[in-house]
Order: sequence, then C-alpha cells, then structure tokens
Amino acid sequence: MKIVRLDHPLTADLLTQLRDQATPPPQFRAAVRKLSILLFYEASRDLRTQSVVVETPLARAQGVRIRETIGLIPILRAGLGMVEGILELVPDAQVWHLGLYRDEETLEAISYYNKLSGSEPVETAFVLDPMIATGGTVSAAVGALRGWGVQRIKLLGIIASEAGLQHIEHADPELEVYVCAVDPQLDERGFIVPGLGDAGDRQFRTA
Repeated sequence: MKIVRLDHPLTADLLTQLRDQATPPPQFRAAVRKLSILLFYEASRDLRTQSVVVETPLARAQGVRIRETIGLIPILRAGLGMVEGILELVPDAQVWHLGLYRDEETLEAISYYNKLSGSEPVETAFVLDPMIATGGTVSAAVGALRGWGVQRIKLLGIIASEAGLQHIEHADPELEVYVCAVDPQLDERGFIVPGLGDAGDRQFRTA
C-alpha cells in the first residue's frame, strides 16, 4: 500500500489549528477545507490528461485537460467538510455519498446509505474521511467501491492511526493513502490519540 504523508509548513500549521480544542467550528471547517485541497493536489498528480490546443489572445498554445471521470466519495458525515474545496479544483467531479458509522461497542462499520449500484463507476475515486481511526469504515467504503467496479481508489485523510493503516493495508493492499499525520494509538473508544477529537462534531458544533 502506498502511503504519502504531507510534510509542509502550511500543512503543519493547519493541522495544529485542528488539534487545538480552542479552535471554533468556523475556523475548524476552514482548516479542514484547506487541508483537503492540499491533499487532493498531491493525490491528483497522476490523473490522466489529453493534449489540446487553445487560442490565447496572441497565438495558439499547447495545453492539457483532465480526461478521466473523477469521483469524490465523502464518508458521512465528517467527510462532507472535505468536498467543497476539492470541487473548486475539479468542478466536474461526481460526488457520491456513503453513509457509514462505527458501532460504539463492537467498533465495526455499519452501512446506512449507499447509492453506488446501477450507475457507471468512475475511473478514479477519492475517498474523503478526516479521521482514519480503526480503519473499519474506510475498508467498508473501499469494499463498496471495488464492488461498484472502481479500479483506482485513493484515500484522503487528515489524521490516521498506525493501527488503522495496518487494517486498511490488510483489507486492500492496492489502495493509495494520503494523510497529514499518523498518530501512534487509539483509546478504548477507538478514538485517535492525540488526534483532534470527533471531526464531525467539531465541524458542525454537535459535541
């Protein structure tokens, strides 16, 4: 499994804002959005393109356009905050929502919303989930996308746990993972430590 950790002063500064419990929801959402753009920028380096010729005000110029269908797959609900910034870069991308939650007792992923079947699969899917904790919900999402017929899947996450990455690698060794940080452990509730708490609650003021 390919794992890329963004190592940049901008990433580190934004990540620190997210970790800080004093950061209010509006600033928290803004930091999630900015980090999502940086993650997508890195993860989209190998998108397939086609050559085109355009007319500038002065002459013809050679250029390129992206030539594959892109799917953004936010895992509800925390992944919603990662969508809008990326759509500014690729406004023609399709957005497919997956509803998954983790059972608090078993820590197993439970699916409650999936509309993937019956449509043509995208060529490259970007799974969006800020926190990769146990890895169970991400593995379930990737499994759903494989079942849909998606060949190339990239996971964008802000913080991952070491255990979560190991779980994902065992479930799908072909996955590409892009994160801003890897934290060492999980607590008894399956929360990443030190992490940043519940990304959904902190974005939407529902703690």
